[in-house]
Amino acid sequence: MSENKALNPFSAKTPEAVNTTAPVNAAATSDQARAIQEVTAALMIAKQCPRDPIQAVDRIINSCARPTLANAALYEYARGGTAITGPSIRLAEAVAQQWGNMQFGIRELSQENGASTVEAFAWDVETNTRQTKQFQVKHWRDTKKGGYALKDQRDIYELIANQGARRLRACILGVVPGDVIEAAVNQCMLTQQADVDTSPDAIKAMLSAFRENYKVGQDQIEARIQRRIDAIQPGQVLQLRRIYKSLADGMAKPSDFFDGVTEAPPVTESAVNAALEASGTAAVEEKKVDDFSSDIDF
Repeated sequence: MSENKALNPFSAKTPEAVNTTAPVNAAATSDQARAIQEVTAALMIAKQCPRDPIQAVDRIINSCARPTLANAALYEYARGGTAITGPSIRLAEAVAQQWGNMQFGIRELSQENGASTVEAFAWDVETNTRQTKQFQVKHWRDTKKGGYALKDQRDIYELIANQGARRLRACILGVVPGDVIEAAVNQCMLTQQADVDTSPDAIKAMLSAFRENYKVGQDQIEARIQRRIDAIQPGQVLQLRRIYKSLADGMAKPSDFFDGVTEAPPVTESAVNAALEASGTAAVEEKKVDDFSSDIDF
């Protein structure tokens, strides 16, 4: 009877079965297994410790009540003659941290032929909702006098971080519910309105920040707000803060907002460090340059 029974070609007992599996790299297999275990563990922990949306939104609103975050939370840039305002990368990161059960970041996938392939991602581990954006970053910097290739690894890193920040923000905003983002923006605006400083010292610091970092003088600012600087209103100070944040994040250029501005190449952290080393003095106060943007100092 057994002679009339067809053999299962997938049976392990088939004598003709030959192992044709290609050789496997042990290190690659180990890395793959570890990555799978990390993802599985993250999913299990998120299911065991789900977020409470009410508490999460309360934490977000409490964070946005801090003036230091609120002042860096919004940007503004001009498009087609219309001012567009939105949440900055700093606000998006704060929302993702307080929303909970999220993983987000920027990773460089490869670097070859003078360009990097980069991925920005945001993953809500609890709902398994994921946003990714892959893009190319050419190791090149354009200036009005022509461009040049970047060779310093620190400059390349800063370029990738700056360009990746906008994609990362888009990924986070695509995962976190829109009404949660709107609540955070509204709280930041309320905090800014309660923290507007129009004292002479604050206005002087603002003018100094625009002049030293973006070559924008008092005349250009007065032309923008259409009044003398000593008569500036709190709402106009908030607008200038958003413009400054937009410039710091690379969302816009000074010429998008101010007439007659001569733009200078961006100052990188490596250039600052080289200047400090060349000065040969330790009395200069160290100024930390953020990976994605400069802090607002007025």
